[in-house]
Amino acid sequence: MIKADELTFNEAGLIPAIVQDAASKEVLTLAYMNKESFEKTVETKETWFFSRSRGELWHKGATSGNVQHVTDIRLDCDSDALVVLVEPKGPACHKGSYSCFSSVENKKASGSDRFAIINELETVIAKRQAEMPEGAYTTYLFQEGLDKILKKVGEEAAEVIIASKNRDHEELKWEAADLIYHLLVLLREQALPLDDVLNVLEKRHEGSS
Repeated sequence: MIKADELTFNEAGLIPAIVQDAASKEVLTLAYMNKESFEKTVETKETWFFSRSRGELWHKGATSGNVQHVTDIRLDCDSDALVVLVEPKGPACHKGSYSCFSSVENKKASGSDRFAIINELETVIAKRQAEMPEGAYTTYLFQEGLDKILKKVGEEAAEVIIASKNRDHEELKWEAADLIYHLLVLLREQALPLDDVLNVLEKRHEGSS
């Protein structure tokens, strides 16, 4: 783990900390740490920052309950900026949003990446879990809990099998999409990054070559 004496603080005694969702990789916020808040973050494994406007330490989630469990801290090559990977327990933004950042142009992911929709879905699912908007199906799944999510994964897997046995490609593509979506919800509920699953596939591929 990085130690405070390895950091290069600015003239105000602060270092910028980019907070990133460890699972979805979405950037949640940009805040600042001083030596004390950094050490508290390392000690408690929850994010602590220094408020430049109030001139005091603040513990993310102390009043809202939306704490951020720290899974890793990364230091840049000049030692003057941090990336803090977290498992967020609710919205990161004080306005109730999953992330403090939003797209300026609000464009969809480029079609040049055939798997862009997976990244987009992963982010949307993480956003739903954090914000829990009323009426959203993903919110309903998280509210119902693990057993409901597992049931849906099982049901959709069975539907994939049936569509495949029937050689029904039209039905199969819809059921396969449902299965992938519910699997992504399950991974989010388990706080297991999709990257970890992809790493397993990569290691298996390397081992078979």
